[in-house]
Formats: sequence, structure tokens, C-alpha cells
Amino acid sequence: MVKKTVTVKNEAGLHARPSSVLVKTASKFESDFYISMYGYKVNGKSILGVMTLAAESGAEMELIFEGEDEQEALTAISELFENKFEKN
Repeated sequence: MVKKTVTVKNEAGLHARPSSVLVKTASKFESDFYISMYGYKVNGKSILGVMTLAAESGAEMELIFEGEDEQEALTAISELFENKFEKN
């Protein structure tokens, strides 16, 4: 299991488009993925779960991965947050 705390850096927070990008990216990996925030833990591969967090800009959340490709998944998802969910 690997964990990392990240900050939502994009101005609009985790609204529909970045949530969709997050879920699509996470779904490419076999590892289980959870997001822990405000005392809630949701499935990071579920668009409804991610959207229920209503994460605003500046919000901190813990990303939790467990599985064979957990490190690769952590790297890919962390990069999304660092790049404000914009394509490079």
C-alpha cells in the first residue's frame, strides 16, 4: 500500500471534468484506489464517489493505492494534481 497527500491546485476544484479525468486515469490501473478527505473515504475509480467530495481549490486529500501497480498509479494520479488536470 502507498499513500500520498495532495492539494487540489486547479481554481475550480474537482468539478466534473477533472473528476472524470481522475477516474479515467485511475481505471487504467489494476490497483485499488481510494481518496480520503474530511473523514470520508471514497472509491477513486467511481465518478460519483469523487464528485461527492466536492473538493474545492486548496483542499488536501490523501490518495491510497493498493495492488500490483500501485506505485505507477500513484505517480500518474499525482501528476494530474500537480498539472492542475491539464494536458502537457
